Amino acid sequence: MRVFKRLPTAIAALGLLAISSGVVRAQGGIAKGYSDIAGVLGIGGIGEASIALGGRYEKIIKTLPEMNNGLLGIRAGVDWYTFSVVGYSWSYIPISATANYHFKMENKKFDPFVGAGLGFYIVSEPSGYTGAAYNSGIYFVGVLGMRYFLKENMAFYADAGAGSGALHLGLSWKLGGGSAK
Repeated sequence: MRVFKRLPTAIAALGLLAISSGVVRAQGGIAKGYSDIAGVLGIGGIGEASIALGGRYEKIIKTLPEMNNGLLGIRAGVDWYTFSVVGYSWSYIPISATANYHFKMENKKFDPFVGAGLGFYIVSEPSGYTGAAYNSGIYFVGVLGMRYFLKENMAFYADAGAGSGALHLGLSWKLGGGSAK
């Protein structure tokens, strides 16, 4: 388990090293029509969870001229994690949808966003457990996130508050659509 505890730190350090060393040169950026998919590793999990694996998909659907020309994106996310208490293990699958506001930035490599939405936890309880129940259910999602483009079609991705971990780190890959000029 020590490897898992150090893995997020190693991933973040490698990303920051690549960005700061200038090895990576990216134009990047997003615009209406842009879509991407991301693989993420969640750290600082809920309850006894130590690490979560997940994915994100987002599509930018609208420019918002009345909101400083920011962009509106719709994001779907799914994660998976387990935790154990007194010899029993639970499996959680949080599935969420959010509406994200992407701030207009001069630096097209950087894409900060905030969002809100709803999610649903699917809980798999162990057989034979007679203690307090952990139920599936709906939850509110508040998210703060960012992309930093390493290449035109690939970005470092991070979000916080998305449902299964305090912080999710990963990479996103452009699937299609607009890119900022």
